[in-house]
Amino acid sequence: MERAAQDRALDVIDATCPLVAKVHVEGRRYSAEGRTVILVGQAGHDEIQETIGQIPGPVQLVSTVEDVAALIVEDPERLGYVTQTTLSVDDTRVIIDALKARFPGIVGPDTRDICYATQNRQRGVRDLAQVADVILVIGAQNSSNSNRLREIGEQLGVPSYLINDAAGLKPAWLQGKHAIGITAGASAPNHLIDELVDRLRRDGDVEISTLSAVDENVRFRLPARLAG
Repeated sequence: MERAAQDRALDVIDATCPLVAKVHVEGRRYSAEGRTVILVGQAGHDEIQETIGQIPGPVQLVSTVEDVAALIVEDPERLGYVTQTTLSVDDTRVIIDALKARFPGIVGPDTRDICYATQNRQRGVRDLAQVADVILVIGAQNSSNSNRLREIGEQLGVPSYLINDAAGLKPAWLQGKHAIGITAGASAPNHLIDELVDRLRRDGDVEISTLSAVDENVRFRLPARLAG
């Protein structure tokens, strides 16, 4: 009876995001084919560390086009690439194009491994930049996809700030601004957005308008032991 209780306590359910797990599968497949895997991603990111640990063969990390130019590989004809799921689609495409230009025999999934939620939010912030005087991005400071949203806003000429929650808002950012754009990282809960709107309402009348967005209706199956 005691041993049975210990077995239950050690029962582990894999909660890896299915999109990240797909990258792991691709990386292992390329490695099994005898290819060196080129991993496009951000050095030190948790997802990158995990992905490297899931691939049994050689893996080389590239974060920029310059990294691609500096790559030294054993066999240029036996390469495969995978990508971190939370990168900027535009930045990833540039790096993939550089890989294909230097190593025409490389195989990989193009940008299809970028998380759909990340892609949708990047498209959304581009639309937001057309109408907003300032953009507030809700997300963790170490969140790759949240930082990319802020960077995209800045690249489009709109002052953009990344905050953890409403408490991170600085009134000086809003001085002289009339249209305030709000977006959030892929994993930020909705209540943080609501709290930020409430914080803005305390300073005066706020008229809310919502930009049309992609309907996110993707559903992932629960692990079998939970689904039952």
